[in-house]
Amino acid sequence: MANEKINLYVLTGFLGSGKTTVLLNILDALKEERVGVIQNEFGKLGIDGDIIRKDNIEMVEINKGSIFCSCLKLSFVQALAEMSKQNLKYLFVESSGLADPSNIEEILKGVEALSGGAYEFKGAICLIDAVNFEEQLNDIETVNRQLKHCNMAIINKIDLVDDNKIEDLIKSVRVVNPVCEIEKTSFGKLNYDFLTKDLLLYKWAECEETTNSVQNKPKTLILNYYKSIEKEKLNSFLNIIKKHCYRLKGFFDIDGEWNQVDVVGDQIDYKPCEQKQHSEMVVISKVGPAIIKTLFTTWEETVGDKVEIKN
Repeated sequence: MANEKINLYVLTGFLGSGKTTVLLNILDALKEERVGVIQNEFGKLGIDGDIIRKDNIEMVEINKGSIFCSCLKLSFVQALAEMSKQNLKYLFVESSGLADPSNIEEILKGVEALSGGAYEFKGAICLIDAVNFEEQLNDIETVNRQLKHCNMAIINKIDLVDDNKIEDLIKSVRVVNPVCEIEKTSFGKLNYDFLTKDLLLYKWAECEETTNSVQNKPKTLILNYYKSIEKEKLNSFLNIIKKHCYRLKGFFDIDGEWNQVDVVGDQIDYKPCEQKQHSEMVVISKVGPAIIKTLFTTWEETVGDKVEIKN
C-alpha cells in the first residue's frame, strides 16, 4: 500500500550491551521483509556498520557523536526523512552506546514535518548488559536515561550470571522504569512477539532535554596497525588500557588470522572476521585526551612496534 507507514524502532543500551548482535538477529528474522537501518557510532569508524551491512538492507551510518545531540540531531532528522522515501516496512535505529534518547519525541516531531507522517514510532528498546549494568547505572547518567525512556528492556548475557543476579537486575530496572516490558536473553536471541505489541503502552518518562552535548562528548580515537600482532601482546595491551576506556572495538590481524575484537568492562572477546586492509580499533576514552599518552606508552611497553593513533 502506498500509504503504509514504516514501523520505526530505536535500539538503545550502553556500550557493549549487545545492540548490534540483537539487531543482526532481528534482521535475520525479518529477511523476507523490507528493512532499513540507521547506525550511529561515537567513533569516526563505522565498525558495527561493517558487521551489519548486507546487500538487501537499506543502511545509513551517522558517526562522530550522538544522534540525540545538537551536533548530529539535524543529520539524524535528514536521514530519517531520506529513509522515508524508501519502500520499507521496518526501520531500526541503533543509537550509540553513549547516546541519551530523552529527546526522541522532539526529534520525531521534526521528522514528521519533513516526511509527512511516513513513520509509526513503535518504541524504544533498551539493551542491558547483565554483567556490567549495575555498576554502569551507578556511574553513568546515560545508562539511567536510556532505561528511563525505553518501552522495553532486554537483559542480555544472562548466561554469564546466576538467578539471584538476574532478580537483582530486574529490581534495579524497576527502580528506574516501573512499567517497561522486560525480556531476558543470551547472545541477543529474542522472541519477536514485540513486533506485534503496542510497546507505547509501556511509556514511563516524558520527553526532556538530552544530556548529550558538544561539551561532554567523549574523546574518541582511531588506532591503526599495519602488521600482524601476537595475541599475547595484544591481550597485555588491552588489559592495561581497558580501565581508562568506555569501549574498545575493532579488527586485528592476530597471528595471521583476522579477528573482531570487543572490550567491555573486564571482558575481552575475539571473533573470526573477514580480512581488512589493516588492523584498526576505535577507542572511546573515559579520561579525555589524557588517553593519548597512555595508549602510546602502553603500546610501546607491551608490543614495542610502531602504531598510528589519530583523532
